[in-house]
Amino acid sequence: MTRVVAIGECMVEFSATARQGHYQLGFAGDTLNTAWYLRRLLGPSDQVDYVTGVGTDNISDQMLAFLESAGIGTTHIQRMADRTVGLYMIQLDEGERSFAYWRGESAARAMMQDSDRLREALTGAQIAYLSGITIAILPQADREILARILGDFRQSGGQVVFDPNLRPRLWQSPAQMTAAVMAIAGVADTVLPSYEDEAAWFGDSDPAETARRYLGVGAQSVVVKNGPGDILAVANGEEIVIPIRPSTNVVDTTAAGDSFNAGFLAALLDGQQTRDAVLAGADLSARVIGQYGALVDIGQ
Repeated sequence: MTRVVAIGECMVEFSATARQGHYQLGFAGDTLNTAWYLRRLLGPSDQVDYVTGVGTDNISDQMLAFLESAGIGTTHIQRMADRTVGLYMIQLDEGERSFAYWRGESAARAMMQDSDRLREALTGAQIAYLSGITIAILPQADREILARILGDFRQSGGQVVFDPNLRPRLWQSPAQMTAAVMAIAGVADTVLPSYEDEAAWFGDSDPAETARRYLGVGAQSVVVKNGPGDILAVANGEEIVIPIRPSTNVVDTTAAGDSFNAGFLAALLDGQQTRDAVLAGADLSARVIGQYGALVDIGQ
């Protein structure tokens, strides 16, 4: 049995539908999206848990019910009577998305106030998964606590998987963002960056420079996503460039990277080699961006 613990923020999502000007309500968020797809790809004896904070109101009840109905463990989610969950709206322009957020006082921002919950959640787990958004919503002191817990988890034999998912609007400055991302990358085994973001905010000249930077702080493997372009994977000291067939049916790129991460991790956990795992991630991502919303039917 494999047990994965995803850490982050699940939000109320208003996503566009095929009908112009109409939206549907759902629940999503970058690490939650990956957890949701992982749950569908892993075996029935495997476990996917989520760690976050929610309120005690009706919409928080609905969110927990949604997670449970998806087979995602909610035992370690903290409930806070004085807070609720965040909300975002997806706006589309020829398949490319932009977001409007309402999350300033979301419960997830305070999830590390009871850090023992995370330690308990990680007990017996094989993988801890988080993103740059996970750390962006936390105060500096809580980010440091999170890094220590993840470092202890790694020292005890667990695997930390980190998607930098750079979102400058969530940070006070680009310098704060890049420093915090590299600090968490220093306790990660696997890093899953997106080259376009890394080039914009770290100034990387090519995907190889992105990979070297993360390997330089201690990552054992790095997979550099590159939109419809070739993906660079570095694992076990070997660099592999994997051509990807661009999708011809793009209606909504929401969760493209999140679903790639799920397909890649599920394939690795199934014993596949790095190249095949990358192709599995790319295949899942292509299916996801051909439909509206973050969480879609993938035929599992």
